[in-house]
Amino acid sequence: MFIQPRILTIALCLAGALVVMPAAADDIFPHKVHQTTLDNGLKVVVVPYDSPGTVAYYVVVRTGSRDEVEPGHSGFAHFFEHMMFRGTERYSTNAYNDVIKKMGADTNAYTTDDRTVYHMVGPAAELEVMMDLESDRFINLDYNEEDFRREALAVLGEYNKNISNPFLPMYERMRELAFQKHTYSHTTMGFLADIKAMPDYYDYSLSFFDRFYRPENIVVLVVGDVEPEKAFGMAKNYYGGWEKGYQQPKIATEPPQTETKEAHIDWVAPIRPHIMAGYRVPAFSAATVDTATLDLISQLLFSESAPLYQKLVVDEQWMDYVSGSYSDHRDPYLFMIYGRIKSEDLVDDVQAAIGKAIADLQANPVDPEKLERIKSHLRYSFALSLDSPNAISGTVTNYLSLTGDPLTVNEVYAQYQKVTPADIQRIAKEVFKPTNYTVVTLSYAEPKEGEAEATAEGR
Repeated sequence: MFIQPRILTIALCLAGALVVMPAAADDIFPHKVHQTTLDNGLKVVVVPYDSPGTVAYYVVVRTGSRDEVEPGHSGFAHFFEHMMFRGTERYSTNAYNDVIKKMGADTNAYTTDDRTVYHMVGPAAELEVMMDLESDRFINLDYNEEDFRREALAVLGEYNKNISNPFLPMYERMRELAFQKHTYSHTTMGFLADIKAMPDYYDYSLSFFDRFYRPENIVVLVVGDVEPEKAFGMAKNYYGGWEKGYQQPKIATEPPQTETKEAHIDWVAPIRPHIMAGYRVPAFSAATVDTATLDLISQLLFSESAPLYQKLVVDEQWMDYVSGSYSDHRDPYLFMIYGRIKSEDLVDDVQAAIGKAIADLQANPVDPEKLERIKSHLRYSFALSLDSPNAISGTVTNYLSLTGDPLTVNEVYAQYQKVTPADIQRIAKEVFKPTNYTVVTLSYAEPKEGEAEATAEGR
């Protein structure tokens, strides 16, 4: 299929410039992107897609746990993921849910370190209803102190449920060790002490909402069976009166790590040993090959076809599973490795095998043909994944959060093509070094003689 070369068409639309960006022949993202910005700073992005009768409607808040800079108040970005469903004067919680059910729509939300996203998939014919519902709760969210306390306790319940999975305590400890200044030191859920204290911070919650839930900090994304001009008109109608007021937080810069950091967690019930490791990595960037190189390294080391994975999971069967990956973040973060080991006596062997695979990557250039096969696999598997409004929205949302530009995805995949074996070695040497390393292990600690009896008596 012939795809015309990139051109930039600019026409006046609403308060800002409407930018229509057709896909170029070498772009990985194949769809036209239409975007405009209202007078109040709200960005509206529309991606028409052949999904007759269906649209995905996403509202991207460029605030996550990264923005929780005040001591004692971690967890509020995640809290508002819950609170936003409490309703307004126009649409109570029940009324909101009734409209969603009547439309036959599906709606939910999620929070990450760098963003909070509210998403809905439903009938294209009901797009204006979606705009009405979503704009109302973003502009007019209404809750009293009793509602606030009830939801804060629900968040504590969610934390207590999640902490029973060994991943969360390990992840908490990893981040506390790896970050001393930056807000990445706490997970999206927040520190437990802060969650327990949250019910007493009703006034602070109002301030948090007032500072971060403002149009300059938010992107409305519509993907699917949609006419851009109509969507822009609706956005102006429903969001145009929303007042500015975003207050950007001052996020501390994390100093370089200078030594290996280690911790161990004793688990109270019989369990196979777990390992979680992290290497400090730079922030996401599409301006150089470094981010793309880290993605390729994750495939070279930890994909199911990688020699290391085959050794640990398939051949030696030392581990039930192992994974390793770079995760896009707005600020310097971690290349994470996580897995479950078959027995305690294999922990050192597993760590040694991972270390050897990394050392081999640093010392020996990767086979260029193998590298090109991985690039091709990533490119085509990604292209094939763009098969629904929801899938497309998920991809666009990631880059809107990171850079504000939905077409950053094309820059990233262009960088993949530039990565050389020398880049793989260079980044492996820069990132995977002892002074950049944090590791947390977890295993069952059998009660010592006398402890078991004391525990039994305590019951």
